[in-house]
Amino acid sequence: MSLSLSMAAFALAASISPGPVNIVALGAGARHGLRPAMRHVTGATLGFILLLVLIGLGLHEVLRHWPGLAVALHWAGVLFLLYMAWKLARDDGALGEGRDTHAPSLLRGAAMQWLNPKAWLACVAGIGAFVGQGETALLGQFSLIYLVICYLSLGCWALAGSLIRSYLDNPRRLRLFNRSLAALLVLSALYLMQGSV
Repeated sequence: MSLSLSMAAFALAASISPGPVNIVALGAGARHGLRPAMRHVTGATLGFILLLVLIGLGLHEVLRHWPGLAVALHWAGVLFLLYMAWKLARDDGALGEGRDTHAPSLLRGAAMQWLNPKAWLACVAGIGAFVGQGETALLGQFSLIYLVICYLSLGCWALAGSLIRSYLDNPRRLRLFNRSLAALLVLSALYLMQGSV
């Protein structure tokens, strides 16, 4: 298998597998439709690529010298997941244009990646596997491949959400859907907490 194919396989496995950012893309597609959900997808993709490049350029060394910063980022991510789960669980499922439902945004999508421990692990593992000596050409190649695959993978989750949108056209179903997503986010947070004790 060629290096590019190996990079693509790694990026696909890490990007398409369920995780907090994908769950939010699914929810954004279901709640707001595909077009608005793509703002989250674009922000999350760009946020991830920025994180990948910075780790490739040496950010992982900073975290190794300052382990307290890594721990703080980990717990900030866990708390962020729990906060999002709480917001989803409390949503009453009422539909309507005038409601403040926090439409998907580029900034929120990007910030979510920076608070997502899965993203940090994928970046560190990917850089370690494919850009071990910090070669900028390989970092550029890996980042470009990851950019395309991450965008398409997150887009698939948003598309899936938009396809079930018509099913969620009543408050009861939407409440159930939101609470299911909240439970998945809590499970993600619990998994992350377990790994740090």
